[in-house]
Parts: sequence; structure tokens; C-alpha cells
Amino acid sequence: MSSAPKVRKICILGSRAVGKSSLTVQFVESTFADSYYPTIENTYTKIIKYKGQEYAAEIVDTAGQDEYSIFNSKHAIGIHGYILAYSISSKQSFEMIKVVREKILNYAGMDWVPIVIVGNKSDLHNSRQVTVKELESLATEWKCSYIETSAKLNQNIIKVFELMINEIEKANGGLDGGGSGANKGKECLIL
Repeated sequence: MSSAPKVRKICILGSRAVGKSSLTVQFVESTFADSYYPTIENTYTKIIKYKGQEYAAEIVDTAGQDEYSIFNSKHAIGIHGYILAYSISSKQSFEMIKVVREKILNYAGMDWVPIVIVGNKSDLHNSRQVTVKELESLATEWKCSYIETSAKLNQNIIKVFELMINEIEKANGGLDGGGSGANKGKECLIL
């Protein structure tokens, strides 16, 4: 008898037009649309089978944002992990994920939360403004996973969500031998 899927709530944040909806829709529905209306916030659910366990991923696709509206308290409540997306062809969107992470950490009152950095639009390599080395360096600093994707070409889309599940489970003391980052060995119990 198999156990029920573990529910994991994932929030995708990033600047406008980095492809948050494209990533989500490509993952959930296996389709790509060239244009979207600026997203009104939407939640999608998909079952992910990862390392023998089923996870019911609730993916919160946040509305197109600017630095003032990029993160609010509703994006912190009940969220297990964050996908911070930028476009490899926009240095500004890369800088914005740093602001977003600071807001998440400040709100959570923690110095580490499960994050996957996603450099989307890898198909636009001819107009690249953010190098893979810059991405790797930031991921090392933040002690998190990272990946470059192309929602348009469906490259590495499933891997994003597998990395996210792995980061969440590490934080929960599950996969890959227990806690991660600054959370290692810390427990929080709220009664």
C-alpha cells in the first residue's frame, strides 16, 4: 500500500517577464504560449514522483511584480520552498532575486530557506547578460540549488521542481542526509 502524496507548497517569484508563468505552465500542462497576459496570481497542482515518494506540489505562480510588490506576507504563509526566477538576458532581473531573497529571509526571521535559483530563457544565449559563473557563485553563497532552463524549449523544466523538492526535503531532515545550510540541526516547534 503506497502512502499518500506529501503536499509541498512552492512559490515562484521574480521580476516581470522572466517567464514564471511559462515555467509553471510548461511543467504542469506541457505547453508553451508565446504570450501571456500579465499573470493574476494562480495556483497549480501537480503530482511529482521523486526518489520513490509522491509529492502533491502546489505551485503558486505570482503575478508580475516590481521591487515594491515582489513579496508580501501571503507569499510566506505555508510555503515550503521558493523558486527565484530571472532571465539570463536581464541583469536587472538577476539583481532583483537578491532583493526578493532578502525580503523572504527578513519576513521568515531565518537566515536560510529552501530556494532554487532558475536562470530562465537559456534559448536567448545570444543576448546573455548573466553568466553561468555568476549563477553558480550566487548559489554557493546562498547554499542552494540552481539551474538554467528554457520554458520555450522545455529544457530542464522537470528538473527545477525535482531540485525544489530535494531542497525542501533536506530542510525537513529528509533526503540527502538531513538539514541544510544554516538550518542544519535546528528545530522549531510551534504549539
